[in-house]
Amino acid sequence: MISLTSPVKTRAHDWPAGLKLAGLCASTLGLFYITSPYAHLAILLTILAAYAAPGRAFLRSGLRALKVLWPFIVIVGIWQVVIGEIADGLMIVMRMISAVALANLVSMTTRLSDMIAVVSWLSTPLRKLGMPTQVLEIAIALVIRMVPVLMGKGTRLTESWRARATRRPSWRLVLPFTLLALDDADHVGDALRARGGLTSEREN
Repeated sequence: MISLTSPVKTRAHDWPAGLKLAGLCASTLGLFYITSPYAHLAILLTILAAYAAPGRAFLRSGLRALKVLWPFIVIVGIWQVVIGEIADGLMIVMRMISAVALANLVSMTTRLSDMIAVVSWLSTPLRKLGMPTQVLEIAIALVIRMVPVLMGKGTRLTESWRARATRRPSWRLVLPFTLLALDDADHVGDALRARGGLTSEREN
């Protein structure tokens, strides 16, 4: 989620990151106190309008990021039908979509440097206690950078399997994918050590 980016620049990009993240926390918490399905539907439609406001490219990108929710929607839907609480199931699904859509919206309109700055400000008390919070900031940047890279390598690994085998990709890809991830981590470690390691970052 935090690796999402916007295909276009919006007005929300210029809003303070701390304000957006605080609003996200408050609105997500508020979703759990709303018990009216009509209110949840209105919220969902409002969020959809917010995605549509910057244009079709932004809307398509935002909807594409929500595809990962379909398995959870299906599972919740089936379960709620089985126990006979369809209305509650619809409300749970709308709440889940709204919460994730809001988080994606904030991620898509907030620069990585701004997010790290907020994390750095929030961790100020920990630095006063002597904890190396810069490590956390670097870790966030590395995760955001590595996730798309690993996803791309996983896709190429799956395509290579399909080109050489008639069977569908299975658990046999876990080991080579793990080796790829470890190799990337080793290269990142070498790069950090070449720059003086995390100790150097803390001193700077």
